[in-house]
Amino acid sequence: MSLATARYRVHVRRGAPGQDEAEHEVLAVSWRPGGTDGFDGAADDAHLVTFFRSACKPFQALPLVERGHAERLGFGPKELAVMSASHNGAAEHVTVVRGMLDRLGLSDKHLLCGFHYPEDPDHDAALRKGALAPSPLYNNCSGKHAGMLALAVAEGWPVEDYVSFDHPVQRACVAAVSEVCSVDARSVPLGVDGCSAANPAVPLSAMARGFSHFASARADASDARERALARVRDAMIAHPVLVAGEGRFCTDVLAAGQGAVVTKTGAEGLQCLGFLASGEGVAIKVIDGSRRAVGPAAIAFLRDGGRLGAAALEALQRWAHPALKNHRGLVVGELAAEREAAEPATVTARGR
Repeated sequence: MSLATARYRVHVRRGAPGQDEAEHEVLAVSWRPGGTDGFDGAADDAHLVTFFRSACKPFQALPLVERGHAERLGFGPKELAVMSASHNGAAEHVTVVRGMLDRLGLSDKHLLCGFHYPEDPDHDAALRKGALAPSPLYNNCSGKHAGMLALAVAEGWPVEDYVSFDHPVQRACVAAVSEVCSVDARSVPLGVDGCSAANPAVPLSAMARGFSHFASARADASDARERALARVRDAMIAHPVLVAGEGRFCTDVLAAGQGAVVTKTGAEGLQCLGFLASGEGVAIKVIDGSRRAVGPAAIAFLRDGGRLGAAALEALQRWAHPALKNHRGLVVGELAAEREAAEPATVTARGR
């Protein structure tokens, strides 16, 4: 196994030809099974600890899938995709989540993720006008929470307060995340996520390792955990719009990759990726947490490593140099990422 890092700087430029107005520092950590990936590296950088946020949602879904509950409940690829999603709250997302709750005999009142206005423009407008009633269904994490409720129902656990750290649902989810990322759950700091569920803080190297396992999982494996990883991954790839939504980075990468890559965003400038052919896992973190810097940095990383083909990169070009617009909608600048030079060094890691 090899572990390596690279640093990028995302420039926010205003005017023509473009004067730097702000900068975002970005760290990319790569975990690759076997050999080295040739990236600049430093062990200390790779082991930066931060919260996994929504990037760990696919792993939080594992207890429901690997125990056979998802199949018994009739949850197929669409449900698995939306359980892994940070979705826009569009009709396609809300419909799937509501269907999951219906099958459980529950309603949106059981969801403890809270309400926020969705990114979907139609539902956002309707909610603000009072044409729709506010509901946690529109929360970007409602699919994850429906999956957590499903686990509670299937195991005979209480559905009340299922987000508490000591609830068996949260213990099972934290254990699954920790195990996939090869860290000790007993030593993992927990924070309350934006949706009120438990969220673990782990090293970026552990996130990359987890996404390596995610990318390389085999659907015909003898191990139930590996089969579950493959099911969730394949569901995300098959339904990219359900994983995020129209105009979102995750959806665009999944669609452009055409089965070559799986990816999931997390709050505070986190993006994790797994490459199916090589089994490489990657965690990209914008140090100051800026969401706007994720796209340019991730595309620069993909371009530098040759991880996606020319056609896929061309389809993702708008993320490489997002336009900076003012309140009139005028383009007044752009964002652009550059890789920082460093002394070559690669850390060789043992074990999975």
